[in-house]
Amino acid sequence: ALAVKFAERQRSPHCLLVKEHQVREGADTAHPARRTLFVLNVPPYCGPDSLSRLFSRCGRVQSVDICDKPGPGEKKDKLTSKFFDHKTVKGFQVAYVVFRKPAGVQAAKALSQEGPLLISTESHPVKTGISKWIASYEASIVDPKELKAEVDAYMQDYDKKVAEEEAKAAKEEGVPDEEGWVKVTRKGRKPGLPRTEAANLRVLEKEKQKRARKELLNFYAWQHRESKREHIAQLRKKFEEDKQRIALMRAQRKFRPY
Repeated sequence: ALAVKFAERQRSPHCLLVKEHQVREGADTAHPARRTLFVLNVPPYCGPDSLSRLFSRCGRVQSVDICDKPGPGEKKDKLTSKFFDHKTVKGFQVAYVVFRKPAGVQAAKALSQEGPLLISTESHPVKTGISKWIASYEASIVDPKELKAEVDAYMQDYDKKVAEEEAKAAKEEGVPDEEGWVKVTRKGRKPGLPRTEAANLRVLEKEKQKRARKELLNFYAWQHRESKREHIAQLRKKFEEDKQRIALMRAQRKFRPY
C-alpha cells in the first residue's frame, strides 16, 4: 500500500495498492512483464500526468495507461482522436505504469516505506473546483480547422480502405478457392442502383398512403355493415344471372353438368 495525499493541507492519506504486473509471455502486448507496475484504487483526480510524476523518482516512466477495470491491453496502432472517443472519469480506476527498466518496478514497490506522496504541488498543481470547470469548458471548444483536418484524414483512410476491399473482391471474383468453391458476390451483369433520397421519399409516401387507406377502410360500424350488405347484394345478383344462364342453356340443350 502506497500512501498519497492530494495536497499538503490534507490530513488523511489515500492508499494506492501497487504490485508487479504478471502475465503470460505475449498475453499482454501493451504492458510488458517485469517492467509494468499495476496500480489499484486510483482516484479520479489522479490522472496519467500525476502518476507519471509520482513514479518518475523510481525510474524513467515509458507510459501510463488508466482503465476502468483490469484487462488485457493491446498496442495502439494510432493515437486516439482529440475530439472524439472521450470518456468521463467516474469513480476509482486502475492504472498500468510501464517503466523503461525493471528496476523501476522494484523501486516503486519500496515507496511504501516512505511518507505520503503529494499529488498536487506548487510546481505541478492539480486543478479543482471553478478552475477545473473553466479548463474543461475551454477544452470543450472545438477548433474548426483542426476538426476539419482530422475528419478529412479519417475519410481519406476510410476511402482508401474501401478501395482496397473492392479491389480485393474484384480480384477474387470468379476464382475458385482451395476446395473448388467460387465466391458469389452481389455484383452481377446488372448491379442494382443505390437508392437516392428522392426514391426513398417516394417509397415512404406510397407506404404511408397505403397504410392510411387500410386504416380508413371500415373504420365505422355502419361502414362495415354497408360493405357487407353490398357484398351480399352482389352475390345474389350474380346468383340470379347464373340461374338465368343455366335455364337458357337447358332450353337450348347445351347444359351438361355431368
